[in-house]
Amino acid sequence: MVVHVRTRVPVVVHASDPLSHAGAVSQLRAQPEVELVDDASAPPAGTVAVLLAEKLDDTALARLRRLVRNDGARAVLVTELIREAELLQVIECGVGTIVWRREATANRLLKAILAASRGDGDLPSDLLGRLITQIGSMQRSAAGPSDVPASGLTAREVDVLRLVAEGLGTGEIAGKLSYSERTVKNVMHGLTTRLHLRNRAHAVAFALREGYI
Repeated sequence: MVVHVRTRVPVVVHASDPLSHAGAVSQLRAQPEVELVDDASAPPAGTVAVLLAEKLDDTALARLRRLVRNDGARAVLVTELIREAELLQVIECGVGTIVWRREATANRLLKAILAASRGDGDLPSDLLGRLITQIGSMQRSAAGPSDVPASGLTAREVDVLRLVAEGLGTGEIAGKLSYSERTVKNVMHGLTTRLHLRNRAHAVAFALREGYI
């Protein structure tokens, strides 16, 4: 008989103050799905970095970029507020999972961490609406709109991205489109690799900007 051992997700916590750091660590330490790792050591493959920042100043944004681009971590951002000017920067930085600090219970944090570890996006619904509005405004103000985007998406990719933008997970998308979950994952992997996109949220931002959804 084959015994399947569930792999724990390595998680490193970064915070702007010791109290926030201690609170997040205390919440996550009790989760059997999580393995807390020291932020002073090199992060193992597949690490999810949880960054708690009351506001997104230049220091917090720089740390996000380092965690995602240099360290290769998948980031979960926990914050009080994201201004319009910062929203797209965060998404393009490679952050696809955001939790409002007021909603950051142990269960909510775990849900976000597991989503990030799978490469799924997890944005608050109000934030996703703001992202769609912001990119729509960028499209309307862009000079010389083209009917045919320079980088093409297939009809299957557009169908999948529309459902990702609605906040559906891989299993739900597969059910809606009568695909297997593997097919949905392959579609997302193919388009993010081809277009050099960092994650699902970045792919949605690209599709919105190019007028696909």
